[in-house]
Amino acid sequence: MKVLALEFYKLRRKRIALMMTIFLTIELIWIFMSMSIYMSRNSGSVSWPPIIVMAASVNGLFLPVMCAIAVSRISDMEHKGNTWKLLIATSVKRSQLYLAKYICANTVLLYYVLVQAVAIAGFGIINGFDGSLPLPLMVYFIGGAVLTNLAVTALQLWVSLAVKNQAFALCLGMIGGFVGMTAGLFPAPIRRVFAWSYYSELSPVGIVYTGPTVGYSFQYASAGLLTGIWLMTIIFFAAGSIHVTRQQV
Repeated sequence: MKVLALEFYKLRRKRIALMMTIFLTIELIWIFMSMSIYMSRNSGSVSWPPIIVMAASVNGLFLPVMCAIAVSRISDMEHKGNTWKLLIATSVKRSQLYLAKYICANTVLLYYVLVQAVAIAGFGIINGFDGSLPLPLMVYFIGGAVLTNLAVTALQLWVSLAVKNQAFALCLGMIGGFVGMTAGLFPAPIRRVFAWSYYSELSPVGIVYTGPTVGYSFQYASAGLLTGIWLMTIIFFAAGSIHVTRQQV
């Protein structure tokens, strides 16, 4: 707990919350403007599934980049300050430090997902979407984003601590954003190899095309999808932890 508390303490001047708020504001503007256009074209009643699908899709672009930025900011202090030797001298195990950084990054990203969900719910209520707020759908939406974040941050943390130049980790995040945004264009067996595609894969709502008509269907994560994302998380985290533990400082 002391190592984890230290990680949060070191973030006090990193302004990660401010950066996340800026990114989240841009993403929400994108989502709300797209929904406003959708509502103007569909003058009748508007339901909740379209905005959930849109949010999951746009998350595939923004969250990989946000994960890369958050993890990079959390990791670069060890590279720039050359504090590895100091931490080892104080009998802090590198595996404990790695876990603390992983928990810290995902806690910060949880703020992003929760605020986004609250903003989406508020937008739907204000604009009079059909029916009451679908809490089960919102819970599944949050859960899918959080599970995907666990895998993506595990990969990013491995890269950020293994490579001193954080530009490489940030480039990986941008590549992930491209893959996450375009994942729906790839066949299912291919896109499920990439962790970033699970922002859309784990969405509780999917798009169904029936001729010229676009519809929405409820889709709950299969055992195969959940197994895949958990395996990626475990493999990335274990590989990164072992690499950092054995890495020479």
